[in-house]
Amino acid sequence: MDRKLLAGGTAALLAVAAFGYYAFAPSPTPDQGQEAPATDPGVLSPEQVSKLGIRLEPAQAADAVPLGTVPGQVSLPPSARVAVTTPFAGTAVRVLVLEGEQVRQGQPLAVVRAAEPVQFGADLARAQADLALDRANAQRLDTLAREGIVAGARADAARAALRRSEATVAENRRLLSLAGAGQDGTVTLRAPITGRIARVSIETGGPVGGEMAPFVVENTAALTLDLQVPGHLAGKVRPGMQVSVPISGSDGAMATGKLLSVGASLDPQTRSIAAKASLDAAPGIIPGQGVMAIISGDAEQAGRTGFSVPSAAVTRIDGQDYVFVKESGPKGEQRFARRKVDVVANAGGRAIIAEGLKKGEPVAVSGIAELKSVLAGQ
Repeated sequence: MDRKLLAGGTAALLAVAAFGYYAFAPSPTPDQGQEAPATDPGVLSPEQVSKLGIRLEPAQAADAVPLGTVPGQVSLPPSARVAVTTPFAGTAVRVLVLEGEQVRQGQPLAVVRAAEPVQFGADLARAQADLALDRANAQRLDTLAREGIVAGARADAARAALRRSEATVAENRRLLSLAGAGQDGTVTLRAPITGRIARVSIETGGPVGGEMAPFVVENTAALTLDLQVPGHLAGKVRPGMQVSVPISGSDGAMATGKLLSVGASLDPQTRSIAAKASLDAAPGIIPGQGVMAIISGDAEQAGRTGFSVPSAAVTRIDGQDYVFVKESGPKGEQRFARRKVDVVANAGGRAIIAEGLKKGEPVAVSGIAELKSVLAGQ
């Protein structure tokens, strides 16, 4: 009887111990063989966002959608660079301007003395004397012919001689006037346009004439761009589109213009198409300078929309451009996701994105390195 009671008590104690173990034992940990629930690395609390120094800015719609950035060289329009020549070889008596000096149209640049104007002046004087005689003779014979005293043919011959004298006088006057020369042999060279003296190749007392022009005047009030448009943009760019050139050292300022012409054939060596654009004059933009020009069109011309974000918001990952966008997760939580974008221009501290963003989307503009590390496995 005692043995049966002892066995029953032992069994009861074992049952109570087993119930207590299962009731109060801790839940299994991942180390004990059970997987932990997955977490989204992009979900950050406001405190974490603040500690990481993340600042947001909405994507802005770009006024003009850039199609691409192309190399170009600043040049002058054909009428903005003019050589000043002299029609007569001679000697420079006075040089009145210096290289780099600003001049106005018609301003005297130099005085040259030449022998040919003296000859033209003498021819003009003789022609004027002959003209007076031929005019008097033509009037006399015309009167006599009307009265029937002389034949009409003599009056006709006199009138022809008068016209020849008039033509000779007019020709000599025109030659002297075009050359800016006087009958004493002096020729005044004048500025043909308003601008700046780009070159002076004569000196006082030196010879003038030959193949080299004594002066070259440039007007930089308007400039042109000689562009090389890559083949993949050949069918997208056309005259009238906006062209912008960043001005170095001007805190994002741009010189603007318009595309004037686009070539029709691809250069086999450069694999590009030649194009010309106008460009407004701006400090820091000079003829001969190499630049990178941004060709832009409106949404209809470009066939797409574009958005602007600070350049600091764009980062490179595996050779691709990305931005970090704050968006809502599947459960309504706020999270950051990296977004691949198509950057078509980057100037003045702003990146122009053609694809990958929508207007108003909040983009991280600081704390990029921290986000890049946090979302490395995304």
